[in-house]
Amino acid sequence: MEKDINNLLKSEAEKLTKLQQIVQQAIDEEKLIVENLLHQPDEVLSWGQRVSDGVASFGGSWKFIISFSILLTGWILFNTLAPNRDDFDPYPFILMNLVLSTVAAFQAPIIMMSQNRKEEKDRKRTENNHLINLKAELEVRSLHQKIDLLLEEQIQILFEVQAEQLGILKNIESKLENK
Repeated sequence: MEKDINNLLKSEAEKLTKLQQIVQQAIDEEKLIVENLLHQPDEVLSWGQRVSDGVASFGGSWKFIISFSILLTGWILFNTLAPNRDDFDPYPFILMNLVLSTVAAFQAPIIMMSQNRKEEKDRKRTENNHLINLKAELEVRSLHQKIDLLLEEQIQILFEVQAEQLGILKNIESKLENK
């Protein structure tokens, strides 16, 4: 009888060890997926994409606003205060308006290209996050199922052990009554 109990305990310990290995393997696989998503390979950008990112980065900065404001102020002051023969764009500053319109006409689509590319990257990042969340949910469900199965097996084993213990107790009781 003692051997039977030891065998039951050994088999229970083996089942727990196997379950722990399965859980650890699932955790390691999850870490690998998350690590791959966090450290994605560097994106290879074309020359146009690098230019549009640079223009968008500079065109949307305070450095650009301040330097362009200084340039325009200098332009206006020079053409207002310079003698008539030295000014190259007299009031109403038609050349300056042409330059500003040209800059705006080129800058807007370039910035939009960069924004579209970044929007695509954000969309991919959102899809990756969704897939990670979905995988995590499936893993949690799987772990719940494994734990439920383990609990059912443990309850069954407890009933079997109790039945054997009752048998042992009855056996001991009958031996004591026979003495």
